[in-house]
Formats: sequence, structure tokens, C-alpha cells
Amino acid sequence: MAGDTGNDRSWRRVAAGAVALVAVAAGGAGAVALAARGEPEPPAPGRAPVETTSVERTDLSDTRSLPGTLGFGAERPLRGAGEGLVTGLPKPGAAVLRGRPLYWVDDRPVPVFFGATPLFRELGKIGLRGRDVTTVADNLAALGYAIGARSGPAAVTTPSRGKPLPGDVFTASLRAALKRWQLDTGLPATGTLDVGQVAVLPGPARVGSVQARLGDPAAGELITLTRAVKVVTVPVNAADVGGIRRGMRVAVLLPADQEIPGKVTVIGTAATDGTSDGGAPQVSVTVTPARSADVKTLDSARVEVRFTVRARRDVLAVPVGALLALREGGYALQLPGGKLLAAKTGMFARGLVEVSGPGITPGLTVVTSS
Repeated sequence: MAGDTGNDRSWRRVAAGAVALVAVAAGGAGAVALAARGEPEPPAPGRAPVETTSVERTDLSDTRSLPGTLGFGAERPLRGAGEGLVTGLPKPGAAVLRGRPLYWVDDRPVPVFFGATPLFRELGKIGLRGRDVTTVADNLAALGYAIGARSGPAAVTTPSRGKPLPGDVFTASLRAALKRWQLDTGLPATGTLDVGQVAVLPGPARVGSVQARLGDPAAGELITLTRAVKVVTVPVNAADVGGIRRGMRVAVLLPADQEIPGKVTVIGTAATDGTSDGGAPQVSVTVTPARSADVKTLDSARVEVRFTVRARRDVLAVPVGALLALREGGYALQLPGGKLLAAKTGMFARGLVEVSGPGITPGLTVVTSS
């Protein structure tokens, strides 16, 4: 039951009496000294007032600020494929766009397609089905070429394994569209595509650095790519990353004390050895600013990212100093008259604690520590 036990009350009364006795003795000694000098005796001290506060209805949130780095994120290498020699390379910082040449092999441009499946075989035979065909169809359609009716990604069954083989069918209409695109791009209008003739990437990117030299074999590491937009990379201890989720709204504090909104877009899946906190394993979290214009003038910078990992809305709360720990366990709030109310605690945040229980209402005055 919430409240003092008999022993607790006796102990508090004894302690209070001891303090009072010391105060009286000190006061008596002072009075004697004053009387000896003929000075008037000061009035007896009254009872010290207690500090109070009120129960309030509010929102609580648990926030955590972590350092991060603003930039274009980690660089990832791009390998070429097929035969031939490199005869042209992009400049660092160049934008990587769909349908535009990324580098040149044997003086022929290697354009960019976006997709999840690279070309792994020669495409040109009518009736071929696969996800690489879907990559070609998606990109030609996105570039404005009429590819005709699509078979769609309906699955067929391979007799050997009994597993679905998804993807589009390479049709005569798709082949005709491919020829028109090749002619417009400066490629031989053969209606076929082979490995290495296009670079398939997940999406828009930016050239980070150039590793190859003119004359190098095409089948090697040529350049590195970064994200197309600036992001903030935040190393988070692996033990703490569970409170962060993709899509979470965050606040990013820039060097000039400017705060901008952002969103968690990527949470790494592999932990690496950390360089702080005793080398605790860390996971990389990527935050994308809501407006790229907010960071347009910054090439790179150290920033702070504030995560709100937990929130409680419309709860009753008091300062933590108002909690009274009971010897038998649990907590209570003390009214100015001395009565105790059992209090169930919830979330702690910003020096406040969520409380609930019979008799605990908004505006209730309770005792708190100074």
C-alpha cells in the first residue's frame, strides 16, 4: 500500500526532532550572546515553507542528438563489363542521368539505364523473357519510346526447376523501339543489346571519383558513384539503433545553428567497429534533408541530428523531484498537508516524469524538492 509505514513515520519524526533540537540549541546560544551585548533578541524562526509544484497535462518525448556528416554519402565503385578499351571518362561531380552516356568504350558511348537487374546476356531474340528484358522495356518507355503492348511481369515456369521466371518478353515492338533509341544515341542500330553496352544503376547518382585511365580495359573498376542528393550519415551504436525506424522525422542542426527538417531514409544492416564509445559496433543511418535547397551551399559539414525515439501524448506529468520513493517499493506524490498519493510512473523525459493514479489530476499541488 502506498504511504509511510509506522517505522518510517517514527524515523521521520525522530529525524525531524533531532534537526529541531539542533536548531533550538543554536538559537539559544545566539540569544545568550545577544543578551550579553545588550542587543534585542530576534524573533523565533517559523516553520520553513515547502516547495510545491502542480501536476500538468503535457506531451513527453525522448530525444537523442547524435553527430553526423553532411555530404553525398559513401562512394561505391562501378565496374565496367564486356570487351574493349576505355576511351572517355566523366568528371568528378558529374550528374548520372537515365539515357545519358556515362563513359565511352572503343569510342562508343555507354548510356545509363535505371533498374534492379543488369544485362547479363545478349538481348535481341524475339520471345526471350526475363527481368533484364523488363529493365530495357522500363527505360525505353521512360525515355519516351513506344514499345508496344507489354507482356507484363507475369511469371512462367521453368521445367527444370519448377520456379517462376519473372519478367517481360522481348517483342518485335520492343526491338523496333530499341533500334530507334540506338540510332538517336549514336550506337549501331542493331536492335540487340549485349553485356557492357549499357550501365544499369539503381537510380540517379553522382560521379564521386575517377579511378580508371584512358586505355584501361572496360571490364574493371572505372569510377565511384555517390548519391545524387546530399544526405547526412550518422553512426549509431548497434545497441541503440532499434529505436530508429525508416521514415522517422528528425531535425538536423547545421553549423550556423540553422535547424532544418529531415527524414531517415536508410538504416544499415551491417555493424562495423566504432571509433568512439570504446569501439562499440555501429550501424550507419542515412538522413535525407526535406529540402535540398537548405544544404545547397554546403559541400560537406559536421552536423547534429536530433532523433525523437519515443513520445507520449496528452499525459499527466510532474518534475522528477516530486516523486517520493517508498521503502516498501513504488512511488508516491506528497500533498502539502503530508498526505501521500500512490503514483504509477511512466515515461521520463526532460526532467519530467509521467504519473497516474487515483486522485492525481491536472493542477493538483504536490510537494517537490528544491
